[in-house]
Amino acid sequence: MNRPIIGITMGDGAGVGPEIIMKSLKDAQIYQTCRPFVIGDAKLLERADQFVQTGLLVRRIASVEEAKFEPGTVDCYDLNLLPADLPIGQVSKEAGHAAFMYLKQAIELANAGAIDAICTAPLNKEALHKGGHIYPGHTEILADLTGTEDFSMMLSAPKLKVIHVTTHVGILDAVRMINPERVYKVIRMAHETLQKAGYAQPKIAVCGINPHAGENGLFGYGEEDEKVVPAVKKAQEEGIQVVGPLPADTLFFRATRGDFDIVVAMYHDQGHGPIKVLGLEAGVNITVGLPIIRTSVDHGTAFDIAGKGIADDQSLKEAIKQAIELAPKREQ
Repeated sequence: MNRPIIGITMGDGAGVGPEIIMKSLKDAQIYQTCRPFVIGDAKLLERADQFVQTGLLVRRIASVEEAKFEPGTVDCYDLNLLPADLPIGQVSKEAGHAAFMYLKQAIELANAGAIDAICTAPLNKEALHKGGHIYPGHTEILADLTGTEDFSMMLSAPKLKVIHVTTHVGILDAVRMINPERVYKVIRMAHETLQKAGYAQPKIAVCGINPHAGENGLFGYGEEDEKVVPAVKKAQEEGIQVVGPLPADTLFFRATRGDFDIVVAMYHDQGHGPIKVLGLEAGVNITVGLPIIRTSVDHGTAFDIAGKGIADDQSLKEAIKQAIELAPKREQ
């Protein structure tokens, strides 16, 4: 049986990342379907286990070849960047820098073919910036460090998948950034990603920008006709099964009902809101368009509950599952 090698980055060490990693890797079934290891700080994983009480042994490794991938053991590619007494639940430049370095190391391993996919625990954007890395988030770091220009954030939850035209920008900037070329590229990425996942002819629906998708010019200034309609028509001419622009207030309900396989959202909250209503614990973030596979939890560092041992690990387990399904097959 093929078991892809999954590198799990620890994220911000002051948040819930170490805890949910330890909880997730207590599940021996994960080791039946993949070979997971953590890229982070071993001492913080050990500290996290004081909160979650898994009883797992943390093994320090300096290369992927040293990992044993055995149930009951967490292999940690130990970068040793943070102190064992790092304040829990607080923003720090040290933790922000370390989170960046964990991801950088994972990307280098993926580019070298040492791992098959990356699964990321959450980082904190304020800490990231204080640490000297001015990125909106994981997605943009991955795109920059892999030299990727065309990429998108896809969110997956039970009964709903959403892909975004724009993400971490203000709403006025988002509207300015939306154009037919970008909308078309995201439609194509949605189509190709779902085909790789086994959908023969994915059903794609595209959101409008304005309320009621502009209602024939009643709302907005013709943004749908200018920015969205040409992209949809071009994709349809190529045989892609796509419709839109459609009103977002009813489209997401229709998608959860099964009318569509994926929704193209125009901006961050238009797509994130419906996913998170379905449950933070079940959402998975997938970066589409990269040369490497990357999945992530769809929640933040949860500083308010860090160190209490109550963080839910379901989203991380789902992210690992998605990474396994998307990862290329390799010989063992």
